[in-house]
Amino acid sequence: MPVRSSEKKLMFRVLIICQVVLLFTTGTPCAGEPPFMEENGKAYYGDAKRGWWWYEKIPLEKRDRDEKVEDGKKRSPRLSDYTMEELWNMYPDDFQAVLMAFQKKAVQVPSENNVREYYVVQDIARRKSLAFANVSAAVMQKYPDLSVAADYPITAPGRNAEVSQRTDEIKSRIRSAREEFALIYFSSAGCPYCAEEGSILSRFVEKYGWEIREIDIEREAAVSSVFGIETTPTLLLIYRGSADHITVSAGVASLAELEEKLYRGLRLLKNEITPEEYSLYEFQRGGAFDVKAPLRRDKR
Repeated sequence: MPVRSSEKKLMFRVLIICQVVLLFTTGTPCAGEPPFMEENGKAYYGDAKRGWWWYEKIPLEKRDRDEKVEDGKKRSPRLSDYTMEELWNMYPDDFQAVLMAFQKKAVQVPSENNVREYYVVQDIARRKSLAFANVSAAVMQKYPDLSVAADYPITAPGRNAEVSQRTDEIKSRIRSAREEFALIYFSSAGCPYCAEEGSILSRFVEKYGWEIREIDIEREAAVSSVFGIETTPTLLLIYRGSADHITVSAGVASLAELEEKLYRGLRLLKNEITPEEYSLYEFQRGGAFDVKAPLRRDKR
């Protein structure tokens, strides 16, 4: 049956009304959601500079209860938590932490039981140290090449022999080097220490027969400037025929000190020793005080 024009108009009106209702329903904000307004936009952008990148301090989260309980166990250890075998075989760093924990517990609450438990653990440490010392003594006796006893005796007769050996080597080396080396003594007229050092050098010349050239740094400033001498008295050792030199002493030095430093300076300038071997005597070569002896043995 054909639709009348009046019915068409009615249907068209209903359709228009439905579209209008649908349009308003879609544009209406949801409950609890504030409508977007200019004020909201300003609030958002004004509050944007927050967080870690803007140096905002955020409070740290509290530790879990389980972690607190675990910390409590570490801070308040009990001897029943460990066996003697566990304490004896414990890694040293771990044992040190356990020992300190028992000590702090005993200091915090100095009861008889807490102090006793601390000393039980301390006794383990003492016995372990004694065990190490005993094994060390046995190893040194079994492997004497690891000990310094042969090169540095502790008995009086042994010390006398070692000192005699050192003295003889120093004297012999200094006497044999007087033709290869020269000594220059820098002094100044107003130096109160130069007179004392001068008398010591006189005894040195009598003992070894060296010639020492004395230079006044004020009268011969050019010579002293070449070697950079600013302090008097200063004694300089020069290797003849070369520009190599080394300071023997600066200030007042005893005869024994001069002999020892001169001996070592001679050996350094002749490349008989390296700076690493500065304290080495020739009779100690290959022994406990020869720092490179293990390297030479390894190359054989």
